[in-house]
Amino acid sequence: MPPLPPRAGRTLVLACGALVREVRAVMARLPTVQADAITVAYLPAPLHNRPERIVGEVTRELEQRGGEYTSVVLGYGDCGTGGGLDRYVDEWNAANPAIPMRRLHGDHCYAIFTDPPVFAELHGDELGTFFLTDFMVVNFESLIWQGLGLDTNPELRDMYFGHYTRALYLAQMPTPDRERAARNAAERLGLRFDMRTTGLEAFQRQLIPLLERS
Repeated sequence: MPPLPPRAGRTLVLACGALVREVRAVMARLPTVQADAITVAYLPAPLHNRPERIVGEVTRELEQRGGEYTSVVLGYGDCGTGGGLDRYVDEWNAANPAIPMRRLHGDHCYAIFTDPPVFAELHGDELGTFFLTDFMVVNFESLIWQGLGLDTNPELRDMYFGHYTRALYLAQMPTPDRERAARNAAERLGLRFDMRTTGLEAFQRQLIPLLERS
């Protein structure tokens, strides 16, 4: 990719649309002078269901923005790209050393809401775990039920979720309504329900250092 001329003093956070509330919450905790030097943009959350498109959408977004920023933070885990995002970050940094790009650590968005050892333990406790986040339970109908075609083809449930045994709700900002929605999602998927409150601390511990380095 060709190098881009940087624009002084600006950081772009390009994040998954599933992280809007969480990114906003962290941004609100930053000093005003730092927050004012950061622009946040989001890509559509339904890319969750089409991970092969994520790198292309990131590429298009950055090409449209040109060299407007001096650094870029990707608000994504690997998110099913099979290492594609990391390869893109490496290619970007090789071509644009004056505009460094970094991404959040983690294989998936839900993994970034806990510290890596904690997530490894949660995943290892029961390999057949389907993880839910606040965004996923609030948008379960459109993102998962309709997004995966289960509303019109319920037989797909066994194809998508037959190897899962539990739905684990990692709650960032839990409310009774969200817990009820998570329980309902687990029931509709035929999975045992479990819940763990994560808060935003682990997410903040990842994002703020990336912003400060930028």
